[in-house]
Amino acid sequence: MRRLALVWLVVAVAAMAWPALAFAHDQPETKQSRWVMADWMMDTFFIFGGLAFVAFLAAWKAGHFQELDRVGSVPLYVDEEDYYTPEWALDEEEWD
Repeated sequence: MRRLALVWLVVAVAAMAWPALAFAHDQPETKQSRWVMADWMMDTFFIFGGLAFVAFLAAWKAGHFQELDRVGSVPLYVDEEDYYTPEWALDEEEWD
């Protein structure tokens, strides 16, 4: 029973202390600290950009970009109702 109470105490203290870690980003404003966000954003851009480039190269090498001009015209052959053109635009009277 004592062990269970100790475990619950540790969990409760951890749950109370966890939100305090959110204040860790509130650092003092110095000349160097002004660039922290820009550095983080640039690092993220280059990391994700590099991963996207590697994925693009892998897809290219796998042959996923062959005959794009032929495949690109496939949606043009699908016959479907025109939902976007309003009725007034189809009137013949306006084009006379």
